[in-house]
Amino acid sequence: MIDCFALLNEPRRPQIDLEALKAKFRALSTEAHPDRFHNESDSEKQVVNQRYLELNAAYGCLRQPQERLQHLLELERGAKLEELQQVPNGAMDLFVEIGQLCRDLDAFLRERARITSPLLKVQAFERAMEWMEKLKALKQRINAQQDALIVELDLLNIVWLAAPAIGASNRRDALPLERLEQIYRVVSYLSRWSEQVQERLVQLSF
Repeated sequence: MIDCFALLNEPRRPQIDLEALKAKFRALSTEAHPDRFHNESDSEKQVVNQRYLELNAAYGCLRQPQERLQHLLELERGAKLEELQQVPNGAMDLFVEIGQLCRDLDAFLRERARITSPLLKVQAFERAMEWMEKLKALKQRINAQQDALIVELDLLNIVWLAAPAIGASNRRDALPLERLEQIYRVVSYLSRWSEQVQERLVQLSF
């Protein structure tokens, strides 16, 4: 398994300064850009191309919270995460609320699409505004939960930076991997729900 943190000269940790990561990626990818090696042998070009692709993939992984947390967990455990379908503890109420709201809103959107009367279109517009307010309020709640998790990840950085060195036999026991996986699961669901809400906000605007 490629260590994306090591590839981009980043310490392993849950939370990353994205601007600093971007600067490191740009410097490394510029050095490894295939255009700089057009006079080299085919074998050398192949090596350079592979490194360039790996740098891009590593950057794409680490700059996305969900992918970064999954990668960190898999590195520290030395194994792939299991695919779990159940909603994480603490997120079930929000899951149920979002599901019901989306179903009700989808029914309204189908109804609105069939309206031809100018008067009914005006009424539908007013109802759409009400739906938009509900969605925006829900999006704020999702954002608040995401922000709270970011604060916790910042605190977990301290634990990671103080942990025994990579490869040490006692490193895994010193890391709160179970809690990090819980956060990863919640982050994954919140990201998915945020996309669903945003998609419907766009549909309402038409």
